[in-house]
Amino acid sequence: MTRSIVKSALWVTFSEILFNLSGFIIHSVLGRMLGPGEYGRYSLIITLTTTIIILIGNGIPTAMAKYISEIYETKPRTVALIKNQAILIQTLIMGAVTVLFYLSAPLISTLLGDQTLTPLFRISTLIIPTFAAASFYFSYYTGLHLFSLQASLKTLRSVSRIAFVILLAYFFHTKGAISGYILAPGAVFLAALLFDKFKVSKELKKLPTETGEVSFEWKKLFNYAWQVVVFFLAYELLISIDLYMVKGILKSDDLTGLYNAALTVGRIPYYIFYALTIFMLPMISKSTATNNHNETKRIINQAIRIMLILLVPMILIMAIYAKPILLLFYGAKFVGAASAMSILEYGVGFLTIFYVLSFALNGAGKTMLAMKISGAGLLLDIILNYILIKQLGIAGSALATSITSLFIMIFILYYMHRDFGVKIEIRTAWKVFVSGAGIFLVSLFLSHGKFIFILWSAILFAIYLAILFALGEIKKDDLAIVKTIIQRKKAGEVEKELSGNEPEM
Repeated sequence: MTRSIVKSALWVTFSEILFNLSGFIIHSVLGRMLGPGEYGRYSLIITLTTTIIILIGNGIPTAMAKYISEIYETKPRTVALIKNQAILIQTLIMGAVTVLFYLSAPLISTLLGDQTLTPLFRISTLIIPTFAAASFYFSYYTGLHLFSLQASLKTLRSVSRIAFVILLAYFFHTKGAISGYILAPGAVFLAALLFDKFKVSKELKKLPTETGEVSFEWKKLFNYAWQVVVFFLAYELLISIDLYMVKGILKSDDLTGLYNAALTVGRIPYYIFYALTIFMLPMISKSTATNNHNETKRIINQAIRIMLILLVPMILIMAIYAKPILLLFYGAKFVGAASAMSILEYGVGFLTIFYVLSFALNGAGKTMLAMKISGAGLLLDIILNYILIKQLGIAGSALATSITSLFIMIFILYYMHRDFGVKIEIRTAWKVFVSGAGIFLVSLFLSHGKFIFILWSAILFAIYLAILFALGEIKKDDLAIVKTIIQRKKAGEVEKELSGNEPEM
């Protein structure tokens, strides 16, 4: 189990790092290529369009991944039925959203006070179906536990969006950049479709099929999906409401920009650990569907251990070197956000643990619980931000978000213990704390230069791992896993290790 989870996590995490790196490359190049004004228009269009996809378009595919992961080993005909039902429902929903968005383009532009945005919004309308199609297959392969294939598709998308967006922006400026976001997921969808047609579907047909009539109630997809959509909505508001409250209360574009810089860079660990959610949902769905409570407990415990060991040094190092990190990414004008980022970074750690474990709840069918915790966290975050921003400025907003994140993390850990018997191992937590304290003390004697901090960060991370190894938390078996990861295997072998059974594909 340790080997399988770490292997899957590292490969998917690598693809996530590459994907986020491609985003930084695109923003850096387009900012210089388009200039501040056109870059701002481009960012506005893409942010709004992709947010709609993330909030609405993930419901049905996530539900499909959950139910397919529960039965794909024993009921391949039912897999095809669930997939086809999901295709129909998703097509109807996203088709309606696409038409509505296209028709609403003039209204959105009016609300933003710039009618020249209307043609750009109408071009971006096509992002909705192509993004949704690519995400659909990503979720489909999640249900089948083809994590290596997912990583490959994510890598393809990273490369293709750099190529399409920058190339088209060079020739067609803002319209070209937006068009690149249509073609990139379109290319991923085409690759995923071909792989399904010529590989996955054929392999599924070779498996022993279930006897009798095949049935699946489509309403199960819809009932699960709406709860996922509400969860995403509450969570997205939870992680972004502080920015809007900074703007609304302080009424300063400069302070809003500083806080946005702290948010954007500070969330890097969160984006990296998003990879864990990709396989947590289907694995938990599978183990809970078969009432394998010991397996569920082992999966979640191992995920928590991975997060503790790797998340703590990331958070500490980014909090310590907030100023040079901001200087490197944004320049001298943004170093005023360093104190806020240092505070916010701890909240990012708490929030990351909550987010990953919320997908374990979703996989176990407890989506309503994850939704309620997110909703309660959102309410608390609004109250604390309102109080603390007035007193402490952007540092108050960072503190409010960190306190809220700590509370929702504690709540979800409580429910994990109550429902699954999961808990943080005291010995592991203590060793991680000692190792973290060790690198914090060492950092007090190191400089915070613009570039030298990169070397110090690497050294601190190595010291952290060395202390854990000396304390016996990291063992030779753990190090052997890394060596195994280097020798990449085909997608089916990941599932073989995950389940302990023969590969299904």
